[in-house]
Amino acid sequence: MTLPPPHTMRAIAITEPGGPEVLKAVEVTVPVPKHGEILIRVAYAGVNRPDALQRAGQYAPPPTASPLPGLEAAGWVAAVGPGVTRWQPGDRVTALLPGGGYAEYAITPEDHALPVPEGIDLREAACLPETCFTVWSNVMLRGGLRAGERFLVHGGSSGIGTTAIQMARALGARVFATAGSAEKCAACEALGAERAINYREEDFVSILKAEGGAHVILDMVGGDYIPRNIKALADEGRLVQIAFLQGAKVELNFAEVMMRRLTLTGSTLRPQSDLAKARYARHLLKHVWPMVERGTLRPVMDSEFALEDAAEAHRRIESSGHIGKIVLKVA
Repeated sequence: MTLPPPHTMRAIAITEPGGPEVLKAVEVTVPVPKHGEILIRVAYAGVNRPDALQRAGQYAPPPTASPLPGLEAAGWVAAVGPGVTRWQPGDRVTALLPGGGYAEYAITPEDHALPVPEGIDLREAACLPETCFTVWSNVMLRGGLRAGERFLVHGGSSGIGTTAIQMARALGARVFATAGSAEKCAACEALGAERAINYREEDFVSILKAEGGAHVILDMVGGDYIPRNIKALADEGRLVQIAFLQGAKVELNFAEVMMRRLTLTGSTLRPQSDLAKARYARHLLKHVWPMVERGTLRPVMDSEFALEDAAEAHRRIESSGHIGKIVLKVA
């Protein structure tokens, strides 16, 4: 029998904009699901760079979202709002969240939750939504990557990178990745990258040009990588930008874009509509969840922290020393 949720819960709040030390354990009211929403009893929550940006005051949550950090979680449905038809209390789910994952309970639209794939546990399941939604929507839908094409992902050892390598390889693409150490490059190649490029020692532009150029590049670095990406693209190649760790402004000569018929695009996931995210979820269930269940795509786990140690988890992700995903253990 599924017990009703309590009135209060443990959570991690951002007490003021700042470093990891501003994350504090608090007790808050358990949210109540509205029409079309489900309440999840969180077992594990994923830790992502947007959480750290929100903590620093650089990435405000949508007006209707929880102010608590946390964009993905896995656990059990604790309660359903009016109109919910897909889920019932007790179901195991993993979900993309509008916010609020660093807590014992979190709310999300029912269509943003997915069943936990066969063969993985809740710890691994908590690492799937943010990266899978991001990679599928940007690389496959926006970038149009096809089998046989050359794909370059920067930050190949990150949560996004490790997911992108496996997903692109499973779809038949030739995969290249950049990373900042021999250990990280080895991890990328073990996941299926044909060539991992240590950006501290090698020039990814010359390496990709020698291969004929990349058909699709997924970049989260920005800054001076943008004009270099343009040079590394094949004719009619597509550059997909999802973050700007080194800045969003750069001088760019668009003549090359025109002459070589290049496409520059990009997106951020959180501000998109509920309908768009529901469409991505349907794509994942059809195309990506079978990869997970076959074992061709698995979350790469870096480390686990207790919910109360969220500040240490943020220090870990901001150190850039991690390979794969970081999670908070909640239940």
